[in-house]
Amino acid sequence: MRVAVVGGTGDFGLALARQLVEAGRDVVIGSRDGDRALAKAAEVGASGAANDIAVRGVDVVVLAVKSEAALSTAESLVDAIAETPVLSVASALRFTKAGVFPGDDPRSIAERTQDLLRAPVVAGLHSLAAASLSHGKAEGDALVCGDDGDAKELVLELAGSVVTGRALDAGPLAGARALEGMTAVIVNLNKRYRAHAGVRVTGLP
Repeated sequence: MRVAVVGGTGDFGLALARQLVEAGRDVVIGSRDGDRALAKAAEVGASGAANDIAVRGVDVVVLAVKSEAALSTAESLVDAIAETPVLSVASALRFTKAGVFPGDDPRSIAERTQDLLRAPVVAGLHSLAAASLSHGKAEGDALVCGDDGDAKELVLELAGSVVTGRALDAGPLAGARALEGMTAVIVNLNKRYRAHAGVRVTGLP
């Protein structure tokens, strides 16, 4: 599987790229700055290129940029991505003195990204953080939502290679609203207990 990680020079994108490379994936890191992409890619054994080049000829595109840049980045890559499945990992969060809250928009970033792209969008990896992936597979399960069955199977295979648990099909793309909101809960847990929390689902065969 060849995977483009757009935003792969950031903490989460680079940690994810490292784990995908260690899992035997062919990874290309994308960035607005092609030279920076090449430099960061060399750190993890991947290749690197400017975003519009990185997303061409791959099996799946991981949109790993920060939440505030996710929609504009997706919009700028509509033609380059074309029909290639996209994994949306971003969560809109509001940081306040009282704690971390989900964003104000009732629709998920993944759903809004789907409105922009011709490609099928799948949501997942919201319970994982850069710190969780920096030293190996992240503890726990990965939950994945999407409406396109083939794209979701591809992402489930990818997600299963970077967690110690399982990659689980959590239903349609609308479920990304819950997944993205769960990120706020996990961040609050991590702040309160000075930990790197994950999610593990019990009771499944």
